[in-house]
Amino acid sequence: MAEPTTPDPDIPDTQASASAPVQARSDRSPWNWLLIVPILVPLTTPLFNHDDPRLLGFPVFYWLQLAFILLGVTTTTIVYRMTGRGAGR
Repeated sequence: MAEPTTPDPDIPDTQASASAPVQARSDRSPWNWLLIVPILVPLTTPLFNHDDPRLLGFPVFYWLQLAFILLGVTTTTIVYRMTGRGAGR
C-alpha cells in the first residue's frame, strides 16, 4: 500500500501563496541605462575602420572586438552589483 506523503516545506501551499500579496518587481534602476554602452560603442564604425594601430601584429578591428567583449562584461558586472542583485538577493 502507498504511504501517505508529507508536504514538502520547500514547496509553498497553493492556498497560502494565492492569498499572499504579490510584491512588484523593481527593475527601474538608473544603473540599467549603463547597459546601453556596450551596445552603442561597437556600432561606432569609425573606431575600427582602419588598419593601424596593430597590437601583436593584429589590426585594430580584431583586438578591438575583444575590447568590446571586455567592455560588455565589465558593464554588466557593474550594473549587477549596483542594482543590489549581487548583494545576496
